[in-house]
Amino acid sequence: MISPAAGAAGALSLAACAFDVRTRRIPNWLTFAAAALGLAFHLTVNGAAGAGSSLAGLGVGGGLFFPLFALGGMGAGDVKLMAALGAWLGPTGAAWTALYAALAGGVMAVVVALARGYMRTAFENVWTLLGFWRIAGIRPLDGLTLQTSRSPRLPYALPITAGLFATLWLH
Repeated sequence: MISPAAGAAGALSLAACAFDVRTRRIPNWLTFAAAALGLAFHLTVNGAAGAGSSLAGLGVGGGLFFPLFALGGMGAGDVKLMAALGAWLGPTGAAWTALYAALAGGVMAVVVALARGYMRTAFENVWTLLGFWRIAGIRPLDGLTLQTSRSPRLPYALPITAGLFATLWLH
Protein backbone atom coordinates (compact mmCIF):
# COMPACT_ATOMS: atom_id res chain seq x y z
CA MET A 1 0.00 0.00 0.00
CA ILE A 2 1.38 3.39 -1.01
CA SER A 3 1.14 6.13 1.60
CA PRO A 4 -0.52 9.42 0.68
CA ALA A 5 2.85 11.19 1.03
CA ALA A 6 4.53 8.72 -1.32
CA GLY A 7 1.70 9.05 -3.81
CA ALA A 8 1.93 12.84 -3.73
CA ALA A 9 5.71 12.68 -4.19
CA GLY A 10 5.28 10.33 -7.15
CA ALA A 11 2.68 12.57 -8.77
CA LEU A 12 4.90 15.62 -8.24
CA SER A 13 7.93 13.98 -9.79
CA LEU A 14 5.98 12.71 -12.80
CA ALA A 15 4.50 16.17 -13.39
CA ALA A 16 7.98 17.68 -13.11
CA CYS A 17 9.25 15.17 -15.68
CA ALA A 18 6.54 16.18 -18.12
CA PHE A 19 7.53 19.85 -17.82
CA ASP A 20 11.28 19.21 -17.81
CA VAL A 21 11.28 16.95 -20.86
CA ARG A 22 9.03 19.30 -22.83
CA THR A 23 10.40 22.71 -21.80
CA ARG A 24 13.66 22.02 -19.89
CA ARG A 25 12.08 23.93 -16.99
CA ILE A 26 10.27 22.90 -13.82
CA PRO A 27 7.81 25.65 -12.89
CA ASN A 28 8.07 27.39 -9.53
CA TRP A 29 4.32 27.15 -9.00
CA LEU A 30 4.63 23.35 -9.09
CA THR A 31 7.58 23.02 -6.71
CA PHE A 32 6.52 25.76 -4.29
CA ALA A 33 2.92 24.53 -4.10
CA ALA A 34 4.08 20.94 -3.62
CA ALA A 35 6.47 21.94 -0.83
CA ALA A 36 3.76 23.97 0.93
CA LEU A 37 1.28 21.11 0.60
CA GLY A 38 3.84 18.64 1.96
CA LEU A 39 4.46 20.81 4.99
CA ALA A 40 0.72 21.34 5.54
CA PHE A 41 -0.02 17.63 5.11
CA HIS A 42 2.57 16.55 7.66
CA LEU A 43 1.54 19.29 10.10
CA THR A 44 -2.09 18.17 9.83
CA VAL A 45 -1.39 14.44 10.08
CA ASN A 46 1.49 14.40 12.59
CA GLY A 47 1.43 17.80 14.26
CA ALA A 48 4.54 19.81 14.99
CA ALA A 49 6.78 16.74 14.80
CA GLY A 50 5.49 15.99 11.31
CA ALA A 51 6.01 19.59 10.22
CA GLY A 52 9.54 19.51 11.66
CA SER A 53 10.37 16.33 9.78
CA SER A 54 8.88 17.78 6.60
CA LEU A 55 10.89 20.97 7.00
CA ALA A 56 14.06 18.95 7.63
CA GLY A 57 13.34 16.93 4.48
CA LEU A 58 12.92 20.13 2.51
CA GLY A 59 16.30 21.32 3.77
CA VAL A 60 18.05 18.02 3.08
CA GLY A 61 16.53 17.67 -0.39
CA GLY A 62 17.43 21.17 -1.45
CA GLY A 63 20.71 21.26 0.45
CA LEU A 64 22.17 18.15 -1.15
CA PHE A 65 21.69 19.46 -4.70
CA PHE A 66 22.30 23.17 -4.06
CA PRO A 67 26.10 22.93 -4.44
CA LEU A 68 25.64 21.50 -7.95
CA PHE A 69 23.42 24.45 -8.82
CA ALA A 70 25.92 26.91 -7.31
CA LEU A 71 28.67 25.42 -9.48
CA GLY A 72 26.54 25.80 -12.61
CA GLY A 73 26.01 22.08 -13.15
CA MET A 74 22.31 21.85 -12.35
CA GLY A 75 19.24 24.00 -12.79
CA ALA A 76 17.43 25.67 -9.91
CA GLY A 77 14.23 23.79 -10.76
CA ASP A 78 15.95 20.48 -10.03
CA VAL A 79 17.03 21.76 -6.61
CA LYS A 80 13.52 23.03 -5.85
CA LEU A 81 12.05 19.71 -7.00
CA MET A 82 14.33 17.82 -4.58
CA ALA A 83 13.38 20.23 -1.79
CA ALA A 84 9.66 19.74 -2.49
CA LEU A 85 10.09 15.97 -2.56
CA GLY A 86 11.93 16.23 0.75
CA ALA A 87 8.93 18.05 2.23
CA TRP A 88 6.86 14.97 1.43
CA LEU A 89 9.47 12.30 2.24
CA GLY A 90 11.29 13.72 5.27
CA PRO A 91 15.07 13.92 5.64
CA THR A 92 15.87 10.23 5.29
CA GLY A 93 13.69 9.80 2.20
CA ALA A 94 15.18 12.94 0.68
CA ALA A 95 18.73 11.69 1.29
CA TRP A 96 18.01 8.29 -0.28
CA THR A 97 16.24 9.92 -3.22
CA ALA A 98 19.19 12.24 -3.82
CA LEU A 99 21.64 9.32 -3.70
CA TYR A 100 19.64 7.18 -6.11
CA ALA A 101 19.00 10.20 -8.35
CA ALA A 102 22.74 10.85 -8.54
CA LEU A 103 23.36 7.22 -9.52
CA ALA A 104 20.57 7.27 -12.10
CA GLY A 105 21.79 10.63 -13.39
CA GLY A 106 25.29 9.25 -13.87
CA VAL A 107 23.99 6.28 -15.82
CA MET A 108 21.70 8.48 -17.93
CA ALA A 109 24.54 10.94 -18.59
CA VAL A 110 26.76 8.13 -19.88
CA VAL A 111 23.95 6.84 -22.11
CA VAL A 112 23.30 10.34 -23.51
CA ALA A 113 27.04 10.97 -24.02
CA LEU A 114 27.45 7.67 -25.85
CA ALA A 115 24.35 8.22 -27.98
CA ARG A 116 25.51 11.70 -29.00
CA GLY A 117 29.17 10.81 -29.56
CA TYR A 118 30.14 13.09 -26.69
CA MET A 119 31.87 10.67 -24.30
CA ARG A 120 35.47 11.69 -25.06
CA THR A 121 34.59 15.37 -24.73
CA ALA A 122 32.76 14.65 -21.46
CA PHE A 123 35.87 12.99 -19.99
CA GLU A 124 38.06 15.87 -21.22
CA ASN A 125 35.67 18.36 -19.59
CA VAL A 126 35.74 16.48 -16.28
CA TRP A 127 39.55 16.38 -16.38
CA THR A 128 39.69 20.11 -17.18
CA LEU A 129 37.25 20.92 -14.39
CA LEU A 130 39.17 18.88 -11.82
CA GLY A 131 42.41 20.60 -12.83
CA PHE A 132 40.76 24.01 -12.60
CA TRP A 133 39.39 23.22 -9.15
CA ARG A 134 42.82 22.02 -7.97
CA ILE A 135 44.39 25.34 -8.97
CA ALA A 136 41.59 27.91 -8.52
CA GLY A 137 39.42 26.24 -5.90
CA ILE A 138 35.95 24.81 -6.31
CA ARG A 139 33.93 27.35 -8.26
CA PRO A 140 32.14 27.49 -11.63
CA LEU A 141 34.34 27.30 -14.72
CA ASP A 142 33.09 29.48 -17.55
CA GLY A 143 32.45 27.31 -20.57
CA LEU A 144 31.50 24.28 -18.48
CA THR A 145 28.28 25.47 -16.84
CA LEU A 146 24.70 24.88 -17.96
CA GLN A 147 24.52 28.43 -19.31
CA THR A 148 27.81 28.35 -21.25
CA SER A 149 28.44 24.74 -22.24
CA ARG A 150 27.40 23.23 -25.55
CA SER A 151 27.10 19.76 -24.05
CA PRO A 152 23.97 17.63 -24.41
CA ARG A 153 21.34 18.42 -21.77
CA LEU A 154 19.71 15.87 -19.53
CA PRO A 155 16.32 16.82 -18.07
CA TYR A 156 17.30 15.98 -14.51
CA ALA A 157 13.73 15.45 -13.34
CA LEU A 158 14.06 12.01 -14.99
CA PRO A 159 16.86 10.72 -12.73
CA ILE A 160 15.26 12.43 -9.74
CA THR A 161 12.08 10.49 -10.46
CA ALA A 162 14.06 7.27 -10.90
CA GLY A 163 15.70 8.00 -7.54
CA LEU A 164 12.34 8.62 -5.93
CA PHE A 165 10.87 5.36 -7.19
CA ALA A 166 13.99 3.45 -6.11
CA THR A 167 13.62 4.99 -2.65
CA LEU A 168 9.91 4.13 -2.45
CA TRP A 169 10.61 0.58 -3.59
CA LEU A 170 13.68 -0.14 -1.47
CA HIS A 171 12.96 1.73 1.77
